Amino acid sequence: MQNPPPVQVSAQPPAQAGKSSTGLDENIAALLSYVFGWLSGLIFFLMEKDSRLVRFHAMQSILLSVAAIVILVAFWIVAGILGIVVSYISGVLSFLLWIVTMLVGGVLGLAIVAGAVICLVKAFQGQYFKLPFIGNMAEKFSAK
Repeated sequence: MQNPPPVQVSAQPPAQAGKSSTGLDENIAALLSYVFGWLSGLIFFLMEKDSRLVRFHAMQSILLSVAAIVILVAFWIVAGILGIVVSYISGVLSFLLWIVTMLVGGVLGLAIVAGAVICLVKAFQGQYFKLPFIGNMAEKFSAK
């Protein structure tokens, strides 16, 4: 069995995060913009004047929250209508539809939470991580 190679230690200190106009480090302010969804995103977007990183993550937080609300509400409306229609046809089909609805709704919810957690981590690392569709819009809105 071979020994793993020794860990390389860099002589350079890690890059320091810049300060945002909120008084916090950029990466902390960017991370906090995701914590309470659209509300914290809106607060940091309106407060931040200097840091593009913070403004980008704040706008992406707003757009992610709005997209999640729209997707989940639309999903539950369609599922409710289908449930009513199917319940007139068969109780067994209605029960099967209920199971599928719970599974799909759970997967959608987990996907949204996973996207938010990835964004939190990338914001803390000081990286611009763009979600599909939402990231490009956040970049456009935050550049103004």
